[in-house]
Amino acid sequence: MAKKRVHTNSNCNSDSFLFTSESVTMGHPDKVADCISDSILDAMLAQDPNSRVACETLVTTGLAVIAGEITSKAIVDIPAVVRQAIKQIGYTDPTAGFDYDNCAVVVSLDKQSPDISQGVTEGQGLHKEQGAGDQGIMFGYACNETPQLMPMPIQMAHNLVNRLAKMRQTGKLPWLRPDGKSQVTVEYRNGKPYRIHTVVVSTQHTPDIAYNKLRSEIIKKVVLPVLPKKMVDKNTIYHINPTGRFVVGGPKGDSGLTGRKIIVDTYGGRGAHGGGAFSGKDPSKVDRSASYMARYIAKNVVASGAADACEIQLSYAIGVAAPISVHIDTEGTAKVDERKIEKAIKELFPMTPRGIITHLKLKRPIYAATSSGGHFGRAGENFTWEKTDMVAKLKKALGLK
Repeated sequence: MAKKRVHTNSNCNSDSFLFTSESVTMGHPDKVADCISDSILDAMLAQDPNSRVACETLVTTGLAVIAGEITSKAIVDIPAVVRQAIKQIGYTDPTAGFDYDNCAVVVSLDKQSPDISQGVTEGQGLHKEQGAGDQGIMFGYACNETPQLMPMPIQMAHNLVNRLAKMRQTGKLPWLRPDGKSQVTVEYRNGKPYRIHTVVVSTQHTPDIAYNKLRSEIIKKVVLPVLPKKMVDKNTIYHINPTGRFVVGGPKGDSGLTGRKIIVDTYGGRGAHGGGAFSGKDPSKVDRSASYMARYIAKNVVASGAADACEIQLSYAIGVAAPISVHIDTEGTAKVDERKIEKAIKELFPMTPRGIITHLKLKRPIYAATSSGGHFGRAGENFTWEKTDMVAKLKKALGLK
């Protein structure tokens, strides 16, 4: 059995601590870049499910630069896809310094290296089966702190930015602009979420809104409707636009790059991250597909009752199909021996690139939706890695009722 991780805080004992996670809105510059890259990926997959895509985006004032390697039979008007993605995010006002109609779009794309291609194409490399598109380590995590089986701090942070988007898109807070961030600090006692300690919301806005009104409206219409009432008390701290002003934002306020928000994309710093980004990558890249599978495995383990928390590590070598290693860590919460859980998941879950892609149905244009609000803890038919459809098989294999 793995040892339980010890959390340390200068003001707390090992079972009482503060943990903080952040999220960012779809209009954050890095998320604009992620959305553009994944929108291009979706456009390619819609025409050619076997497209090989590694698409990177840079956005800054009045400019979007698209680079990377794409091999596909698809014929896509990439500037049009870029502009549509920017429009859907909400950058439609030229006075904001970045908008879909007036920004320049520069495209510099090449084809996938043939040396890599032969390693991920069946029958072409040293191994017959489709291999991993690169070496690397991938992690998946789940815990029973929320209904989504996500850590509470990151789930609450995502819920806040999703609420910001809803208030902006419905016009209920018409002075909101697309850029923004949230941060949630949860106080844990005896290793469990006890209360919301601090909430930070920073949102871009039009210049005509007074700060006091902005603060009041954000707390009333964004923060309080999202946070669990039993987790909020009179001592909960709120920092709303703590500089006092956030008018200049988006790609005008800061450049954005694909793949720069990988902790926001995953578990908010809980568990581990292998370092590889997701957005703009087709599922032959195990950075993405194996991370999705690792989450799927971890979530099913927790949903089965085999453990209260579970982290899965998978590792791969480029061109090799089977994972080099599979590791499980339940943070000392397992109800059965971890070695038994590890044996069961190896028998039940496909972990080769081809097996993952087939089981999770990943050769579809489903990825633009992942570019905001995190890749995990999501609902909807397209988020196949969030299903808990392996629970019955796991329980049977582990002898759980």
